[in-house]
Amino acid sequence: MQLLPGPVRRLAAWCAVILLACGVAYVAIRLCVELRTAVTPALLALLGTALLRPLHRRLVKAHVQRSLAAGLTCVAVVAVVGGAMYIVVSALIETGDQIVASVRDAARGIADHFGAAGTSLDDLASNARDLLGKFGGTAASGVVTGLSVVGEMLAMAVLALLLVFFFLRDSDRAVGTVRALAPRGAADTVEAMGRRAFGAVEGFMRGTTLIALIDALCITVGLLILRVPGAVGLGALVFVGAYIPYLGAFISGTVAVLVALADRGFVIALWALGVVLAVQVLEGHVLQPMIQSRTVQMHPAVVLLALTAGASVAGILGMLLAVPLTAAAFGIVHELQKRYAAAEPSAGPSSGAADS
Repeated sequence: MQLLPGPVRRLAAWCAVILLACGVAYVAIRLCVELRTAVTPALLALLGTALLRPLHRRLVKAHVQRSLAAGLTCVAVVAVVGGAMYIVVSALIETGDQIVASVRDAARGIADHFGAAGTSLDDLASNARDLLGKFGGTAASGVVTGLSVVGEMLAMAVLALLLVFFFLRDSDRAVGTVRALAPRGAADTVEAMGRRAFGAVEGFMRGTTLIALIDALCITVGLLILRVPGAVGLGALVFVGAYIPYLGAFISGTVAVLVALADRGFVIALWALGVVLAVQVLEGHVLQPMIQSRTVQMHPAVVLLALTAGASVAGILGMLLAVPLTAAAFGIVHELQKRYAAAEPSAGPSSGAADS
């Protein structure tokens, strides 16, 4: 190695470090994928704890016993999430037939306008029942698989809720546990990294919730003005979808436009599309810079890469967890940078004195 120039040796050392870090990260990701039934509820519980800890803290300050405060917080979450899901599902069920009829009318209009090119669309719609009959066996097996997936998701949701209860109740012991598990002499650094990572996740969840609430209120008001049925349910769908960056807004906005098209016609659907786009522009250019930049400083390109990586690893669930986990990683990196930057000036004079 002494025969190699200094820059080459440093490059080789950095390559070895990068390969070792990538190998450790790959093994960790594979273990998380294999143990996803336990890892996923724990990660979701951490997100829920980061979001609900202010409410739990207020209850404790109001002299409510910690276990009772954690239980009341979990009950409030179940009530809010269950109510939102009920509103969304009932609104979509009420307008489902209208959406299908509107799409069918649109296909017929295309067929009338484009002739033979559009007739194929109409023929495809008319032959949909035959296609479903041919693939009935596959659909039946898909239903069985879907039921098992739903059961697994419900089990993970219940486990995540229980973990949220324990995390909230025993949050005061977390610092002591982290310091006890940290290597000797590194307890302060590990504690600071943990606080910074959790603070980044907490800031992300708090900022996302505020942005989601503003988006849902704006879109709900716009749909109510346009007299679109199920406006409250669609607003709740926008609120839930905001926790998945970009994709959630696209899906919820598309559903809102389809409902407007089904019940109010093409012109009102265009107005609904304008409302959705206006809210998205407001979010991207005003709300995100003002709210998220104060807590989590991540470039949109980093967010997109994190979403892509999360989707490739764990699908929609990975997209949900990718951004807060990336925010936690950025928080740890920023804490290490701050500590090393603070240590460098103190190391400089001592090294100079030693040289003299």
